[in-house]
Amino acid sequence: MSTLYDFTVKDREGKDVSLADYKGKVVLVVNTATECGFTPTYADLQKLYAEEHDKGLEILDFPCNQFGQQAPGTAEEIHTFCTGRFGVTFPQFGKLEVNGANEAPLYTWLKGQKGFAGFDPNHKITPILVDILGKADPDWEKKADIKWNFTKFLVDREGNVVERFEPTADVETVVKPAVEKLL
Repeated sequence: MSTLYDFTVKDREGKDVSLADYKGKVVLVVNTATECGFTPTYADLQKLYAEEHDKGLEILDFPCNQFGQQAPGTAEEIHTFCTGRFGVTFPQFGKLEVNGANEAPLYTWLKGQKGFAGFDPNHKITPILVDILGKADPDWEKKADIKWNFTKFLVDREGNVVERFEPTADVETVVKPAVEKLL
């Protein structure tokens, strides 16, 4: 069976990074975008990172432009935006695709470990996402594909996916307690 540590990804400069570098850490893998309704999630993620990094949390940020073209610009431009606007200090990698023919092997594996977990029915953006996704594919709920920006996968210290959080999952009340359990 594979673990997170079996994958290599590209950093912002296009250099290979082995995810084995994160062995022994609790890792949150997130596909992000800078022009999305969920973009303020960067602030929540940075707060979580600042609070839990010393206990062994890493957040790995993978910009993705597949959802409404909401991650324009180069990886470096995205990094400049995130550090300037949200004070992001967690690792940001090169842009990648999370679904389809050109999806990154990391995301093929992540989706194989944890499929779509459902949106928070009380989140204000849920009806908008359901409408967009339903028009594009009537069977969208049955597929493991990433549905939108800021989908998060929680990985334990052994490199195994423990949980998947959809973009509508609140970082403070839903993601943080799950992270703390693993720390």
